[in-house]
Amino acid sequence: MAPPALQEAQDTLDFICPCTSTPLHDDDNDAPLAMDSLANGVKDLSIGQIPVYLLKTKSSPSDTYEEYFDTLDHGNGTYNPIFVPVLEHRFRDDALRTLRRSAERFAFAGGSEANEAKLRKATHNPGKKYAGIIFTSQRAVDAFGSVVAKVDPTKFEALFDKDMPLYVVGPATARGVKALGLPCPVIGEETGNGETLAQFILEHRESLSRDITHLDSRALPLLFLVGEQRRDIIPRSLQSEDLPPAQRVPVTEVIVYETGEMAMFEEDFADLLTHAKSTGVREQWVVVFSPQGCEAMLSALGWLDERTGNYSPARREAVSSTVATRVATIGPTTRDYLMQEYAYDPDVCAEKPSPEGLGAGILASKQA
Repeated sequence: MAPPALQEAQDTLDFICPCTSTPLHDDDNDAPLAMDSLANGVKDLSIGQIPVYLLKTKSSPSDTYEEYFDTLDHGNGTYNPIFVPVLEHRFRDDALRTLRRSAERFAFAGGSEANEAKLRKATHNPGKKYAGIIFTSQRAVDAFGSVVAKVDPTKFEALFDKDMPLYVVGPATARGVKALGLPCPVIGEETGNGETLAQFILEHRESLSRDITHLDSRALPLLFLVGEQRRDIIPRSLQSEDLPPAQRVPVTEVIVYETGEMAMFEEDFADLLTHAKSTGVREQWVVVFSPQGCEAMLSALGWLDERTGNYSPARREAVSSTVATRVATIGPTTRDYLMQEYAYDPDVCAEKPSPEGLGAGILASKQA
């Protein structure tokens, strides 16, 4: 949960516009087509290829996991990455409308330029509300992208301060933000996680001009675009009481999307596994990125004991007679969740939450 002051800001936003939601996909009838595309991914497997089911939505405009597994094992095409969306994301239309109005009213703009000919100094922009934006998920990028898409591109320079930082947590998020085409610097992609990004922001903010970070001697907040389920490590770190008051960074959290497990995920994933088996797949990997969907994943694999609801080695052995299925998690949080909730210890836990960390774990397990 956000600190009280931040939650109050969010409550104010909700009061302005009662919440409505829009799916990230315009047409709900896309669901069967999505399953067809998953099946086609298996159908396109070459003999001996190993499908890697990435239980996540593919990042846009490109996905580092797809790029990595396409070239893993010396680029021999051993692995075939297939994205299997687990979560359904819905935009908060109320929040996005408010953000669009804010953008058009110069909330992200800089001050006016100095005009030496008229001996006029640069002036503050009284409508300026934010000193930067924080992006830590592709969904937040997509949501803000829908705002940017409704703004006249010829006005970008006037509405978005060219010196206002857009902070990102990794390379995939950085590519998505850069694709928005805003004139602002995109920085922080090397940080990799929220805690490191928060420390980076604290250090970077010290190097910025007060014209960017303040308005009338008042520190401007960073806008943090989030989903309704999120960790508070970034706002908590930026406003830590351990910091001198002058170094604390105000943060305004705005919920721009909601997340839930897709209703058809378990059924679709089970159908995909059946299709893979029928095409002659002998080895496959399932990569899990979050606790959400873990039960449905284990159930689709047929590994859960119906009586206890826990993982059953006997059931796994029974259904794995022709296909060797292994599971990898992106990090210890998901691994620990599987162990605590279902008594299942996955085959691999990536030492680093990255394509390289995941690939290293998979290759090491094959050599063990």
